[in-house]
Parts: sequence; structure tokens; C-alpha cells
Amino acid sequence: MTAQDREPAARTGQQADVVRVQVDDGVMTISLNRPERHNAVNSALHAGLEAALLRAKADPDVRVVLLRGEGRSFCSGGDVEGFAGGEPRNGGQQVIEMASGRRLLETLLSVQQPIVAAVRGYALGLGATIALFCDVVVAAEDAQFADTHVNVGLVAGDGGAVAWPLLMSFGKAKYHLLTGERVSGAEADRMGLVLKAVPADELEDEALRVARKLASMAPIAVAGTKATLNLILRERMNLVLDYGLFYEGATFLTEDHREASTAFVEKRPPTFRNR
Repeated sequence: MTAQDREPAARTGQQADVVRVQVDDGVMTISLNRPERHNAVNSALHAGLEAALLRAKADPDVRVVLLRGEGRSFCSGGDVEGFAGGEPRNGGQQVIEMASGRRLLETLLSVQQPIVAAVRGYALGLGATIALFCDVVVAAEDAQFADTHVNVGLVAGDGGAVAWPLLMSFGKAKYHLLTGERVSGAEADRMGLVLKAVPADELEDEALRVARKLASMAPIAVAGTKATLNLILRERMNLVLDYGLFYEGATFLTEDHREASTAFVEKRPPTFRNR
């Protein structure tokens, strides 16, 4: 059975275009495919990634998932150009969007097979969160990790406050979440954010090597170990995620967020007015 034969009927059209799936010898490769936007997350990519992860979860032939991005980047986060201009979204829309954000993270944790992220270029905002919620992260040495929510006037509430302090010192995590300052792949390796950093031209091969090693292990033992360790992550999610998502949703409605988004598109520094 080919990868195309395995494709569920529901994954068609735009979702299938922006998230590509291939299964080869027990390794499901999920590729984010908006390279012209550095794989920024829009509604179609969000839904397509969730569908692909659920497909992996349901397929007994899949031993490991390899998550990567087409083009120069892994994922540059939420599609900021989609935020700029127009009327502010209402509170009801924000509740729905925040709920979908939590659902994506829950889906990442619910996949019983290990997930390996291969990170090149940008892993920013939601992109960094997606990578860091994977079980193993292999990064290019020149990759760029950052939680950039504050840079567009938003609370870092969609998982960064969960993952970063678990993977590095609390003080450093707090600084990077408060400033959005970037960390290179090599620095991320030293800080413990990722398993390892390798030269960019070796990334795909090394990530696949790690994925195949995991695929060769006893599946039940691996799944049980992952589920046990994820209890720590789930406990932290239950402590901070809903609070963070609530405040992130609130800041979507602020003038400072609209100004930051517009300034980003117009390539100028934002002027924040604390409102």
C-alpha cells in the first residue's frame, strides 16, 4: 500500500497541499508545506497537521513520526500577515482559536509513537512550541528558536510557558519568553532545548537516523515510556496552559497587538501604547 493509498478521504484539498505525509518502513514523515511563508501556521496547516498526527496515532504500522518543514524553515509560527489589518476578532472567535491551540498540543502528546522534529531555519512562536512538544528534536546548528509572542504584543500562552522551563533553566527560559530573543540551534543544544545540533547539510540524514533507531525499539515499551514521561508535561500543561491561553486570547484584542502585527508587515518598529 502506498502513502497515497493510505491517505484518509477527509484530508483533501488545501489541507493536503500544506501538510504532506509519506510512510516508509515504519517511519511516517509529516512535512509542513508552506515554504514561501516559512511554513507559517494558517487554519489549513493547523487542521492538516492535526489530521496527520491522528492518522499516525491510528496506524499500527507506524513506529515513529518524523516532523519536518519544506524549504528553508521548520515553522515560523502563526501567520502574522493574517493578523494585520481588518477588524479585531471578537471574544467568541478567540475562545475557539485558543481551544484549537490546546487541542493541537494534546494531539501531539496523545500520539503513542515517538515524534522526532527536524528543525532547520526558523522555529518561532507556535513553531517553536510544536517542535519542543515533540519527543526528540534534532536541529541544524544555524536554526533559530524563539517564542516571539511578546514581539507581536501577545502573551506567550500557547505552550512556550510549558515547554521552555522544562527543558532549560527557569531563569533563562523566563528571559527568552519575556523578550522573544532567539537561540541558535547550537545554543539550543548547549541549553538542553534539543537533543543535538548538526551542520545544516546533515540535518535530514541525522533526524532520519534517530527516527529509524526509535522505530527499531520495542513499540509497546517505547509507547509506555513516552506516556509515562508525558505525565510530567501534562501536569505542567494543567498548571499553566489554560491561564496562558486565556491571557494570550485577551491580548489578541489589544491595540498593541494590532500595531505590532501591522508594523511587522510594514517592516517598521512598533509603537506600543499599553492598551
